[in-house]
Order: sequence, then C-alpha cells, then structure tokens
Amino acid sequence: MCNSMQSNGRPTRAMRGFTLLELLVVMVIIGLLAGIVAPQYFAQIGKSNAKVARAQIEALGQALDQYRLDVGRYPSSEQALVALRVAPSGVARWQGPYLKRDIPQDPWGNSYQYRVPGQHGDYDLVSLGADGQPGGDGEAADVVSW
Repeated sequence: MCNSMQSNGRPTRAMRGFTLLELLVVMVIIGLLAGIVAPQYFAQIGKSNAKVARAQIEALGQALDQYRLDVGRYPSSEQALVALRVAPSGVARWQGPYLKRDIPQDPWGNSYQYRVPGQHGDYDLVSLGADGQPGGDGEAADVVSW
C-alpha cells in the first residue's frame, strides 16, 4: 500500500491540495502586499523621469554653452536646439555638431521648450513634465534650466 493513501482508500491530507478558503487567504495577502508596494514603485518611476530630464537639460545646456563659445551667441528661438546638430545658415563659426546624438525628447515623449532670450537667464530650457502643460505638481511639475 502507498504511504499517500489511508487504509480506507482516500488520499491523505497532503495529497488533497488546498481548500478554497486557503487560496483566498493567500490571494488577499498578495493583494495587500501589491497595494503597499505598487504606489511606492510608481512614485520612484516619476522621480527617476524628473532626474533624467534634469540630466538631459544639463547636457543640452553644456552643448548650448559650447555653441555660444564658438559662434558668439546662443542659437535663436527660431533656430532652436536643431542648431546644435545642423549648422544654421549664415553662421560662419559653427564648429558642431555639439551633440553626439539627435536632440532627445524629454522622458515623457515631449520636446524641450527653448527660448532666447530667456525670462530667467540667457536662455530658458524647459520640460513641461508628464502632463505636457506649464506648471503642475509631482510628476507633472516642470523641469527647468534655471
């Protein structure tokens, strides 16, 4: 006779598996853990997107400063950030490209806003955050160069 069978031919408790109540308790515990961990995880994603935007703005700022050293002024608002990759017409001292890769989108898939002269310095470079609108809080907050 098998060790997994009782003398009356029924499987022992170890062979029967889990009851519906036991499965429901496990599902509730998993749901509670997910409810605690998931908000913290998604908050970290928002913070990391803002850090990426700050790093990209810093790199674009360095490229703009190099452009200004070579040309004598920042690219105009019309020339925009494209002047860091492609020589604008009528600019004789352009020594670029000033970026190794194409101009990046911000982490939320939007273009960076560039204005010369800036309201907060020689130029303003802005990512409008997750909502793509000026202002906002949290992940929707603007990331700026000033």
